[in-house]
Amino acid sequence: MAEKIKIDEDYIKKLISNNIKRLRTIQNVSQLNLAVSTGLTHNFINDIENCKKGVSAKTLAKISIALNAEPYQFFLPESSSNDEVTSYVNDFNDSLQKVVKELTQQYITAPKK
Repeated sequence: MAEKIKIDEDYIKKLISNNIKRLRTIQNVSQLNLAVSTGLTHNFINDIENCKKGVSAKTLAKISIALNAEPYQFFLPESSSNDEVTSYVNDFNDSLQKVVKELTQQYITAPKK
């Protein structure tokens, strides 16, 4: 039988911090670049990723925008290595679809009558 996970503040902090780092790594964004694009300090980003500080909804929204990520992606649980690969692929796919959509909207206009 699977062990029940204790869901508390520390668990949520760890979940969010791991996913911020995972999403940042996928996109090859440094902590410093994330700090600059969110208006937060590098130390604060580091503290979040090391579970020293939690994040407010406002801060999570800034990070979500900067990483072009959906908010649910910060709450994905840790998983086995096979599930982790699937998670990375899904995140990459989500990011790629957003970029394609943005480029399509930017460069393809409706035909003129």
